Amino acid sequence: MSLPRVLSIQSHTVHGYVGNKSAVFPLQLLGFEVDPINSVQFSNHTGYAGGFRGEVLQGAQLTALVDGLHSNGLLEGYACVLTGYIGSASFLHAVLDVLRRLRAASPEVAYFCDPVMGDGGKLYVPAELLAIYRDQVVPLAAVLTPNGYEAELLTGRSILSEAEARSACEALHERGPHTVVITSIALPGRDDELLMLASRRDGAASRQWALRLPRLRQDFTGTGDLTAALLLAWMQRLPRAEQLGEVLERVGASLQAVLAHTQAAGRSEICLIQSQAELREPVVSHRAEPLPQAAGGS
Repeated sequence: MSLPRVLSIQSHTVHGYVGNKSAVFPLQLLGFEVDPINSVQFSNHTGYAGGFRGEVLQGAQLTALVDGLHSNGLLEGYACVLTGYIGSASFLHAVLDVLRRLRAASPEVAYFCDPVMGDGGKLYVPAELLAIYRDQVVPLAAVLTPNGYEAELLTGRSILSEAEARSACEALHERGPHTVVITSIALPGRDDELLMLASRRDGAASRQWALRLPRLRQDFTGTGDLTAALLLAWMQRLPRAEQLGEVLERVGASLQAVLAHTQAAGRSEICLIQSQAELREPVVSHRAEPLPQAAGGS
């Protein structure tokens, strides 16, 4: 039996779990063949006190890798493309070319875009990437998975309430993606809660769900990359619009289990290997709340 194929274009670290190291293993556990391409290759993630070493790949390097796949007839048959952290404008422009080539070979390929640009009010990619994401990348995406700060950057709007988060999703739908999941929103006055908000545009209206999870007082790395991968996996398994709330619940349950294992180990690098059972079969304890249907428009 052939398994669905995913092309995952993200960062790589020798040590720890971010980017492709955070996404490939969970996708494989959930039944996907994954071909990873690394957008950067670093010794470790950039938050270490001793710094990091490595290289940021440029567009020509991505093009060369894809040319190699093409020359061997390997560009056909991808079900999905997943992109995460990208460190240079030339590489992001090359991603656009890759998408066009993939869709020429497989018109139904779905593009899951995690627009990794920053968090907590801090931009950690070159500022020039924002306009490329906003104007060129987002319109090509079927599914967009920004965090709250990235959703603010892409829409030019503040998100200080659930209503503003819902409105931001509508604005992003207007750019092209049929599904938007804002993966983590810390709202004022709700210090113990993180909000995940999922929105599916179907015709002239959108269906939206909110999942509220306990907020842990610890910083973790790789959680956004893991979230995007799990959303891809469960949306492929549960593809109907009305199942998006269930997708959100399963993703949230796996994330909670991974973070529980990570805290128990006294780590900030997420514990994926220790969480295999919960990645395969998440035990849902927090339910997604369906929100009143929103009319289309921003």
